[in-house]
Amino acid sequence: MIFLFRLVHILAGAFWVGTALFTAWFLMPSVRALGPAGGAIMEQIGQVRRLPLYLMGVMILTILSGIALYWRDSNGFSGAWVRSGPGMVFGAGGVLGIIVAALGMIVITPAAKRLGELAAAMRKGGPPSPDQKAEMDRLQDRMASTTKVGSFLLLIATAAMAVARYVP
Repeated sequence: MIFLFRLVHILAGAFWVGTALFTAWFLMPSVRALGPAGGAIMEQIGQVRRLPLYLMGVMILTILSGIALYWRDSNGFSGAWVRSGPGMVFGAGGVLGIIVAALGMIVITPAAKRLGELAAAMRKGGPPSPDQKAEMDRLQDRMASTTKVGSFLLLIATAAMAVARYVP
């Protein structure tokens, strides 16, 4: 069973981190640079390819398998192991992953949903009004900054998981 949990944790985590880094540093800046044409890319990724659904799935798998691995390594969350070097580093990495998941659900998901609504309204009604444009810019800024912060935190979490066993 431990083999399965480790495999799921590593593969799902790699997908999550890789997708977050690609999205934050390459996809979102490119989509913004394309202006209105970028909306078609985001629609294809979000609604047709359903990337947010896949990300939610791998995020949940990563966190749940990580909790199972932590529980096993700590012998049921025993205080001594949790306070050890590996316990603290694995724990810190896990907490960072959970923070990023919360950011995704609390900040990114609602902003993306509202952007989709605005894009749909513009397809029906023509170019955006000044108020719609201002709201779109604000939402895109919020998503971009949160995605960059989240990708950086996931990178730190990944580094923590990679070295935790070797911390005295």
